[in-house]
Amino acid sequence: MTDCWNELLQKIGIAKTFSDAAQNHKTYTVDDETLRQMINYLGYSLEDKADSEQLLQKIENKRRQYVLEPIYVVRTEHKVFSAVLDIKNVDNLSLRILHNGKPLKVDYTSEIVSVHCSGHHEYAHMSFEIISELPPQYYEIELSANNNISRSVLAITPDKCYVPEVLQNRRLWGFAVQLYSLKSARNWGVGDFTDLADFAKMCGKIGADVIGVNPLNVLFHDYPENASPYSSISRLFLNPIYIDVEKVNGYKPEYVDAATLESVRQTADIDYSLVYNLKTNVLKKIFNKFITKPQSKEYKKFAKYCAAAGTDLDNLATYQAIYSAYCDKVYGGWRAWPKELQSPYSIAVATFKKEHQSEILFFKFMQYIADLQLQNVYQTIEDSGLTIGLYRDLPVGLCKDSAELWSGNDLFIKNCGAGAPPDIFFPTGQKWCLGAFNPYRLKDAAYMPFIKILRAAMQGAGALRIDHVMSLMRLYIIPDKSENGTYVYYNFDDMLGIVALESYLNKCMVVGESIGNVPDGFIDKIHERGIYSLSVLWAERWNGCGDFKAPFDFPQNAFCSVGTHDMAPLKMRWFGYDIEIMYRLKMLDETERQNQYKGREDERRRLLAALDWAGVWPVDKPRQSNCFYGEGYPNGIMEAVEAYTASSASAVYLAQLEDIFGVEVLQNLPGTDRDKHPNWRRKLPVKIEDYEQNEDFVRVIKIFNEKRG
Repeated sequence: MTDCWNELLQKIGIAKTFSDAAQNHKTYTVDDETLRQMINYLGYSLEDKADSEQLLQKIENKRRQYVLEPIYVVRTEHKVFSAVLDIKNVDNLSLRILHNGKPLKVDYTSEIVSVHCSGHHEYAHMSFEIISELPPQYYEIELSANNNISRSVLAITPDKCYVPEVLQNRRLWGFAVQLYSLKSARNWGVGDFTDLADFAKMCGKIGADVIGVNPLNVLFHDYPENASPYSSISRLFLNPIYIDVEKVNGYKPEYVDAATLESVRQTADIDYSLVYNLKTNVLKKIFNKFITKPQSKEYKKFAKYCAAAGTDLDNLATYQAIYSAYCDKVYGGWRAWPKELQSPYSIAVATFKKEHQSEILFFKFMQYIADLQLQNVYQTIEDSGLTIGLYRDLPVGLCKDSAELWSGNDLFIKNCGAGAPPDIFFPTGQKWCLGAFNPYRLKDAAYMPFIKILRAAMQGAGALRIDHVMSLMRLYIIPDKSENGTYVYYNFDDMLGIVALESYLNKCMVVGESIGNVPDGFIDKIHERGIYSLSVLWAERWNGCGDFKAPFDFPQNAFCSVGTHDMAPLKMRWFGYDIEIMYRLKMLDETERQNQYKGREDERRRLLAALDWAGVWPVDKPRQSNCFYGEGYPNGIMEAVEAYTASSASAVYLAQLEDIFGVEVLQNLPGTDRDKHPNWRRKLPVKIEDYEQNEDFVRVIKIFNEKRG
């Protein structure tokens, strides 16, 4: 029975044991009841561990119930797929390969690999190989057997993701920015698409080639304070808070109170409710006049956009309208709505849509305007000559109370959320509570939900960061009612193939955020498919916590930076303020606190030694003191650290404005919400208009161009 249990877990792809990536590398054994529940959360039915053999057999038998799998993901040089047929139909087969509905002339071979009996039937397991050359693309398979036609998708993928040719002989640099944090004289208290376009123009002048941004996806309309860009309600659409309202056709200054506008600009941190409601109220006034002119040229463009966005936009806007109608009446999100409204395809939802056409149209209007302004950013980037351009961010999951889950709840793992076990940077682990794709439902849908979010993020972008890229292989899943979870495995080869194909079709390079619990051999595997990894200075140490690696030892196929938005900026890290915050919030006990301080002291010593060895201290700011114990901030250390990291062998270096401007607060403290820490609310201390007059900024730009030229 134990053998069947272990075989079942391996067959389904659930880890019975796993190790974390914390300093002591603890190994965990998951209890049988949690494992049994996880099997059920994935859509199977297992009442007792003793029934493992029956479920295994049921899974085996299921494959014989259909001829073709929903999709086959193959490489150009090995275009092989399988089929399962009644043995009586083998001699009467015909195969067609189509592209966009048009049949192609292709040569292929086929053979019977094995024969299995089930009941009174014999089934032939067949292998087909396409001999003809076919470029990377999506194709349709039609397999006819005795006038019964079976269909599937054939995704022929390139060996590697798209990579700009310039990276073969140049090392580039740019910035990683949180768009909301950009401060300017003209924005409405939060960075917007005009700020991003202005920043791109400046990057073109100073030599930067890439701008990395936080996820730009739509968040809750009725709860603007739920501000995490990694917990969106749809990864297919944009957050209207980034709209520059003054640039919208039909805007009039009298639509907004000047005193209110000035107050949102002056807040120390972003007041999301005030800013978002201010913007949407003005947009509603513009919209009310806009819809009275359905024959106008602008309205026809809007209608065309809505038609192209199709069902996905319709579902998002409908979800938002229902949410607004019920948010003050029920608690618990869409699962607490009347049952007849819990599916977008019900009669009740169709009736709601007829009765609330204007509200739904308004949500579509905001998406239309946001898309227009983002397209303007892309055009500005192109005009400014940035080699890579916008480097967008695709979150690993999304809010469980989201339009994506409402639109396709069966696609996601039930009653669970994604997270991460302990690692070097987050010793207590992380419970993100994010909705995660069910690997089996995802393949049943021919990976289309995954393909859609890739396309939405890649369109127009030069690079895409896949958040927690290890999720292409496995994802740490935690039941809602527990603090402990385990890994669920995905079809790694399929997921890599889809990423490579979409990268190739969209001419968008791919970077995997690979910080945390990284499986052995994982980095080599993604590099083999042309996915660049992510490197941060604090992780580039020998044996994880030894001396800092020399810049020439940094990985070449990587985007590197000093830290990330989840880590303390340079000055804050130097003093250890982040340790004290975690201790105050009881995320560390006293022993862990002291260990963290000792580790940080050792880090400071080793960092200074590395900077001394590399000779990167500015000539006019030589190091004058050690400050080993964090009692001061060494003169010139910011420039030295930037010079050290910018000198790395990595293909792209991303500077963080927080480090340059000496910010001493965290953008995000994982594992906390705004009741404990003001995540995602920090404004930068310097306005965009003043960057090129800021001494620290001017000095590091010179460094970047010298080190990356």
